[in-house]
Amino acid sequence: MAGITTPERIGTELAGLIPFDRVLTDPEALARYSHDRADWADFTAPLAVVLVVTADEVSAVVRFAAALGIRIVPRGAGTGLSGGANAMANSIVLSLELMTDVIELNTAERYAVVQAGLINDDLRAAAATVGLWYPPDPASSAISTIGGNAATNAGGICCVKYGVTRDYVLGMQVVLADGDIVQLGRRTAKGATGYDLTGLMVGSEGTLGVITQLTVKLLPLGGRDERAIVGYFPSLDSAGEAVAAVARAGIIPAALELVDRTCLYAVSEWQGVDLPQNADTLLLAKIDEPGARGDELSLQLADIFRAAGGADVQQSSDSDETDRLFQARRLAYPALERLGPVLTEDICVPRAAVPMMLASIQESAARHVVVIANIAHAGDGNLHPLIIAPEGDLAVKARAKLAFDEIIARCLQLGGTVTGEHGVGLLKLPGAAVELGDRVGRMHHAVKDSLDPEHLFNPGKAFS
Repeated sequence: MAGITTPERIGTELAGLIPFDRVLTDPEALARYSHDRADWADFTAPLAVVLVVTADEVSAVVRFAAALGIRIVPRGAGTGLSGGANAMANSIVLSLELMTDVIELNTAERYAVVQAGLINDDLRAAAATVGLWYPPDPASSAISTIGGNAATNAGGICCVKYGVTRDYVLGMQVVLADGDIVQLGRRTAKGATGYDLTGLMVGSEGTLGVITQLTVKLLPLGGRDERAIVGYFPSLDSAGEAVAAVARAGIIPAALELVDRTCLYAVSEWQGVDLPQNADTLLLAKIDEPGARGDELSLQLADIFRAAGGADVQQSSDSDETDRLFQARRLAYPALERLGPVLTEDICVPRAAVPMMLASIQESAARHVVVIANIAHAGDGNLHPLIIAPEGDLAVKARAKLAFDEIIARCLQLGGTVTGEHGVGLLKLPGAAVELGDRVGRMHHAVKDSLDPEHLFNPGKAFS
């Protein structure tokens, strides 16, 4: 197989391992799979795209690529926002999008075993049919895969109370760099045998192996009684003060989301949805404790919102109205993409620092003359400043990158992290290097060299 360097020849050889209709080498397909939603990060067309359906197929492709020195870029649904699935020179994109089986739903032990390409919402729907619930709910839950969620340790709207993906992954099946297939983790409620290699793989961004199957913990679906608290604030600063006040009060809401005016306008214009236009920033909270305790916490949150300057603070147990407002939050990113390419931040700061970070973001926008919209999982300090640049405007794009770097630097000064849930990918490599430092960076390299000595999997991603 030596000397295979063109997509056509790669495709011909791969077709001996994988059915030909699942090996894509036409230019249109290569372009479509060349990057995730972070097209600000570098990418190039891969040599081929392979759509796999079993771990054995993944293993065969990995062995094939290793023999030729070709890199493997694992891909779920391509919904990432950091460039983690962006193709590089001399690479094959290994897509798990067809691996969508729910293999087992165990109601007695409350876990599910699923293939890595299963869409998050489809897992949640399957669990609901047997009275169970999978909590992690990234805004992309309708289109992102469980494997991709695990690769970035995705969070979501309810993670402020219920935790992130790592908190729910009990075990997994992984294809290693030599093509071997291993089982990591457990299916029991507890386990302390050996190093936590499952936890290591979660958040590894496809750099250590290809996750093909996951065992995830489920919770009972019932027992929650949701109430929404909505507050409209005159400024980002006042909304940030409300977030910090909620944390000081010791309240752990089931959700606490921030949406600014730019996002509200974009969603309203795109969807024709009647959303409030007379406020600068919207805070959406959920309390899900049942009974009198839930009522008490709901009143407390409403009082905190008002004390911080919130106007027209409303409480509701109307699920339709609650769903409408939270759907607007989920639609914010695609709505903004219609205005131009979006450079997405994913910083996370201590909750007490949220007001300072929001103020700093506004200062960066003014200093660099760029539009920065803001959405946030505000309850856990995970902020998503979205820097918008008109298509083809290179001057604005250059200023946007300066603002991006400045925001990351300020986040680190405040004791934060460069990524809360999207992963480092390519976009955040410089900031991640500062955050990790030299010694911890060398530890990352040692792990990579041990599990993937030829740097077959997604080289140059996650850490530098």
